Parts: sequence; C-alpha cells; structure tokens
Amino acid sequence: MTKRQIYIVYPLITESEHFDYKDLEDGYESIVRAFPSPKYTVGVAHGKMKTEEKEKSMQLFVKGTYQILIATTVIEVGVDVPNASVMIIESAEKFGLSQLHQLRGRVGRGAYQSYCILMTSFKLTNDAKKRLKIMTETNDGFKIAEEDLKVRGSGNLDGTEQSGLPFQLKISNLREDGEILERARKEAKIILETDKNLVNPENEILLEYLKKEEKNKKTKWGKIS
Repeated sequence: MTKRQIYIVYPLITESEHFDYKDLEDGYESIVRAFPSPKYTVGVAHGKMKTEEKEKSMQLFVKGTYQILIATTVIEVGVDVPNASVMIIESAEKFGLSQLHQLRGRVGRGAYQSYCILMTSFKLTNDAKKRLKIMTETNDGFKIAEEDLKVRGSGNLDGTEQSGLPFQLKISNLREDGEILERARKEAKIILETDKNLVNPENEILLEYLKKEEKNKKTKWGKIS
C-alpha cells in the first residue's frame, strides 16, 4: 500500500522578534524528532535556498522520496503531487485568503480523500476569524475572491491596506456594489458593441452627456463607476 504524503507550511523561515508566528526552522526540528529516519524522510523548501537546491528538494517530494515537505509559500503554485493528501498550515492567520486557497489547492489533486488543516494561535483578530471562517465554508475560488475583497477592501495607494485602486470611486463602493457594477459593465459593453457611435435614439442622452463632458478636461473617467 502506497503511503500518502504531507505538506507542512510555515509563514516564516526563522524566528522573528517582531511576530509571534511559527517558523520553519523550529518546525523542521520538531517534525524530524517526531518522524525520525530511516522510517520517514523529511524535506525542506523555502525562498532563501539556492534555486537548484530548492528545486531538487521539491522534485524529491514529487517522486515520493520525501514523505513530508516542510515549506514556505514557495509551494503554493507549480507543485503537482497527486499522492499528497494532507496540508497543514501553521499560523494560518498570517496568510490572506488567496494564499490559503492556493496552498489548499496543493492537496486533493489525486483520487484520495484529502485534508487541509489550519493551525492558529489563540489570539485572533476579527479579520483573521472572518478569513478562516470563509476557508472552512467554501472552496470556490470566485466566492473566496469576493469575500477577500469584502474583508480587506480595494486598498489605497499610501496606506497599509492591500494594493488596489489608488482612489475611491465617487458613486459606488466595490465591497457593497459589486453586483450592480458588473451589470453596468455588461450594459456598457453591449452599447459599445451595438452602437459605438451612439446614434440610436435610446443612446442620445449618453451622446449629449459625453459631448458636454468632453469640454471639461478635468473629468477623470476612471473615478466614475
């Protein structure tokens, strides 16, 4: 019987005095003690390794030489191991929804029952609780992206929010008005495809408005939702 394989992901490579998160180096030592060789083999992959060394380690996991791969988010894309059925993410509250979803996608790629286990500290912010709750409720990437936008917002240029639009839309809010904005976009696309010169009677009001605003060089169309 072929044994399944496991990923264990850490947010940090080494211990940090600034963040109280689990780190890969300490985690590796613990895992090796708990799963000693030669019965088990444990590999490591992280961003500070030389490219050849990191690739070799991941390929050994792909081939099944390693039963356990201790890693950072370097494995969130591009690693396909159908035999891997368990993903453990340490300090999961550190990761954003998109990262958690990408990481979770590394398991369940074969025919075996798979599990993604999110490990956290006891001290969680409200946003962290929301993110983790979403992860346990759905594996739909589109739904997760929508919820991620609601939780984190569209961002600002000079603040601490995620990268996003460098301004606020004047008559809408991306968090609350996503559905109506999508409908408006589809309607605008139809108009451009069927009457790009706005000569049809039903589009006359749009043509008049555009002509009027064309004289106003200060109009910033990107800010109009």
